[in-house]
Amino acid sequence: MDADVVSLTGGRPLPVLQGSLLDFPDDPIACMRRQLRQFGHASALEQDGQRIHFVFGQDYNHQVLTNTAVFHSRFFAVRGPRKSPQRRLSSGLLSQNGDEHKRNRRLMMEALSKKAIQGYTDTIRILAEQMINGWQPGQEFDLNREMTEFMLRLTSTILFGLDDPELAYTIGRKIDHWVHLNHEMGMGAFVSDPDISSRYPELLEFSRGLEAEIAGLIQLRRDGSQNETNLLSLLLHAHDEQGAISDETLIGQAALLFAAAHLTTAHSLTWTLFLLAQHPSAMGELHAELTRELNGQFPSPDDVERLSCMERCIKESMRVLPASSYSQRITALPTELGPFSLSAGQGIVFSQFITHHLPELYPEPDAFLPRRWETITPSPYAYLPFGSGPRMCIGAPLAMLILKMVIPAILQRFQVNVVPGIDVSGKVISTMLSPTSRIMVHLGEPTGKFGAQPVCGNIHDLVELREIPKRNRVVA
Repeated sequence: MDADVVSLTGGRPLPVLQGSLLDFPDDPIACMRRQLRQFGHASALEQDGQRIHFVFGQDYNHQVLTNTAVFHSRFFAVRGPRKSPQRRLSSGLLSQNGDEHKRNRRLMMEALSKKAIQGYTDTIRILAEQMINGWQPGQEFDLNREMTEFMLRLTSTILFGLDDPELAYTIGRKIDHWVHLNHEMGMGAFVSDPDISSRYPELLEFSRGLEAEIAGLIQLRRDGSQNETNLLSLLLHAHDEQGAISDETLIGQAALLFAAAHLTTAHSLTWTLFLLAQHPSAMGELHAELTRELNGQFPSPDDVERLSCMERCIKESMRVLPASSYSQRITALPTELGPFSLSAGQGIVFSQFITHHLPELYPEPDAFLPRRWETITPSPYAYLPFGSGPRMCIGAPLAMLILKMVIPAILQRFQVNVVPGIDVSGKVISTMLSPTSRIMVHLGEPTGKFGAQPVCGNIHDLVELREIPKRNRVVA
């Protein structure tokens, strides 16, 4: 691959790498690291005249995330024909801009207010206890699978209600599959590839069935015969001077809410528990805090406010292995971005993962060091696991509450140990840093004695597991 030699005014070359645009979806972190290493905080990857622009660091994050008139959100690149199920399903908050976005965000905030979130705490406790009560000391299982299934049940219940959980779980799994189909096809907006375009009819057909099922749930909620303690019921009652949310908009918001909440929180649970298991010093400090503050009780929302060590561990986990590792924007107007003069319709990628690993922002950036949060207060554009600015994730408070309640509940009942020698690997899929291997763990009694285990896999390229004794380290 060669750097572009097209010059800017003043004779400087543009920071553009000629190569395959498919390098980005094939391995987003490797691609973004290469762009950063070769060009710094602003660059582009180009193929046959088509470009993806990359910007990293808090200054560019601030520009892209605050200037919403210029940098539009388009979470789903494949919108489908007008009036099609795919168009309606992909019309949630992350695909809205301008006044439409402001109005719908305001309406949705009512359903995710502090008071509303308090109403979900019993559901979090009940489902977490059901999961934990099914575990036994000595058991081994795939941690990510357990967390994914738990968040499938929890997200489906909070979003759709408890009345028919199996129906809710079925729809939840379909939404998950639909999101993956969308992101697999998303690169078709940038590069012509028959393997990508051939799946377009499959996406449209799947969207048709998914929309029908979500519409059926909306009708059940409108009939008033179902449990009201769920986000969908609250959204049905939300209204402003322009009226209520339309059914068409509700379909898109329901799909989006599930897609944004399910796997991101599941992966955050997995990565945090894994990192704590592999860092005995941090786990020992946390164990002492949980014993002192909770004494074996399931934490309440008031309890979690006292868990300062837990807060630091979660923050550091979401810094070093952020579940949402990049996002994208589309230029709605011509603009200047670093060395680039961009026309409308250009794709911009910014990255939580890369920003969180910049040494100028975080000394020892690849190390899991929860205690750094005792002294640092990064800007909202230097630390942004939930995004930042006017489009910051509205579900962030609920996601944090889930993490702060569920992780202490698990760690008070069991000592989670990584099975020695396993492969632990991750890859960014559909913008999310997902485990791509089974994260096998062994459950033990909580003894208060902790030790890291040797593992292989590309986890060593993502985070420095410095507390594994050198003599026990496994090389992939």
